[in-house]
Amino acid sequence: MGGGRATLAQAESPRGLTIRGKEFLLDGKPFRILSGAFHYFRTHPKDWRDRLLRMRAMGLNTVETYVAWNFHQPYEKKADFTGWRDVAAFVRTADEVGLKVIVRPGPYICAEWDFGGLPAWLLKDKDAPLRRSDPAYERAVDAWFAELLPRFVDLQATRGGPVIAMQVENEYGSYGHDHAYLAHLRDTMRAQGIDSLLFCSNGATQQALKDGSLPDLLSTVNFDGDPTGPFAELRAFQPDKPLWCTEFWDGWFDHWGEQHHTTDPAQTAADVEKILAAGASLNLYMAVGGTNFGWYAGANLSGSGAYQPTVTSYDYNSPISESGELTEKFHAVRKVLAKYTQLPNAPLPATPPRMPAQQITVRDSVPLRDALDALSGTPVRRATPVPMEALGQPHGLIHYRTRVRGPQGTKGLRITGLGDRALVFVDGKRIGTFDRNQPDHSVDVTVAGASGTLDVLVDPTGRVNFGQGLNDPKGISGQVLLDGEALRNWEIRRLPLDDLSALEFGRVHTPTGPAFHRARVHVDTPADGFLAFPGWDKGMVWLNGFALGRYWSLGPQVTLYAPSHLWRRGRNELVVLEMERTGDRIEVRSAPDVG
Repeated sequence: MGGGRATLAQAESPRGLTIRGKEFLLDGKPFRILSGAFHYFRTHPKDWRDRLLRMRAMGLNTVETYVAWNFHQPYEKKADFTGWRDVAAFVRTADEVGLKVIVRPGPYICAEWDFGGLPAWLLKDKDAPLRRSDPAYERAVDAWFAELLPRFVDLQATRGGPVIAMQVENEYGSYGHDHAYLAHLRDTMRAQGIDSLLFCSNGATQQALKDGSLPDLLSTVNFDGDPTGPFAELRAFQPDKPLWCTEFWDGWFDHWGEQHHTTDPAQTAADVEKILAAGASLNLYMAVGGTNFGWYAGANLSGSGAYQPTVTSYDYNSPISESGELTEKFHAVRKVLAKYTQLPNAPLPATPPRMPAQQITVRDSVPLRDALDALSGTPVRRATPVPMEALGQPHGLIHYRTRVRGPQGTKGLRITGLGDRALVFVDGKRIGTFDRNQPDHSVDVTVAGASGTLDVLVDPTGRVNFGQGLNDPKGISGQVLLDGEALRNWEIRRLPLDDLSALEFGRVHTPTGPAFHRARVHVDTPADGFLAFPGWDKGMVWLNGFALGRYWSLGPQVTLYAPSHLWRRGRNELVVLEMERTGDRIEVRSAPDVG
């Protein structure tokens, strides 16, 4: 009979993460969440296990990740969950190394990621409503969740898996107060089989908590520094549930042209100790640095409305660096965690191998102007310019061309609705540059003959990912004005640059951009490398066909991280799209320089 009662009691014990008063229970036993953020989409999948093991060595028991919708569905078609995008494989790998998992599926994630993770095709309607109770937006979200959420159902702790909790939206109190929208997301998640603990995380103010929470879900807070004030705000709003900092900002991100952000390891560790001494649960944001590969770096708007694009590196000054290094901050925080948990009994992982330094000479080039047709196919014709999203293009460059009647004297050319930077040419000659932060800028245009060809090449640098400026189309969403008159009859070439195989390089040196340049790199043993571009200005880099990301002489980032798994033994190909001026060499360095 005693054995029967024990079995019955065991069967009645709730599975998964639950709440009892001011504490969490996992499968009926007290559990403190010691978590760290690690974004699968920012790290090569062959490095997932390595980074997760480093998190485990730090003393963490849980990994938290966002799911970036646009990473899986950049084009409006069936979502991709293969290879790098196999988020379920990421969750299973975390389980194998002994980590529980928290999933934040959005649909909006912020994360300094392009458009906050939302797919660009949502902006095909320039007035598209976002993050609110709108039928069209909710239909798109529902279809996405129907693809995504079933992949997590059997991985939930309620079914014996590692997923212990999921977030509803993300910091919604910093954007809106449409509780019907939050309720719709909650109900959709439940209808798709998500029976795990659900929570809403917000800034640590009463207004943000009120606007971004639902009464039947757990509320949590995000902050940096001393936890005393933020936890007091959370207690005032939600007095009878566990304290949980779902984002403790242990570093920060960088914008192009700004100083590199760092935080003091000792102070970070001291604040972590205060969080744990308060009996709270913790998620370090970030535990593992990553990379905004390709075109995925986001952007912000300053308080004055200035556009601030984010750099390619998302190292974030994290305890575990972008390239896997265990930093001083790792060791300081690990020492604190050791007071509250049993550390794994294993040697700490070594820094991943790195390539020896070498210099590479560029020998082949092709001007972008000569490759327009090969890269874009048939141009689209429109009476007025339209942004790339209206043409089904999620990323890359976009080119506009029209004819200007002549002859006519010098007139001022302006562009409205620019996202984000434009190079302007008349009959192939560069006449000026436009930047969205200088909306009143104009350049002089003179047409000597009967007509002239006006080319406008737009170079976007990331969609806004936070705040009220999310609707941030790329290309030209306004007009091109010559002496105040709107130019019409445009030929538009889409340049997503997903495939560069059509480029026909010549053995010439092109000192100025925009142009593509090719270099060969010999590698004996693939390892992590760091690419630098001394003397170059601004562009995008591909390694063996994979888009590594953007570089820019503005800094603070100097090197681009090139993981070992992207290199091949023997010959490798680097392709660089430089928009302005070309340097005389590319460097492979053995150490990163993010500022």
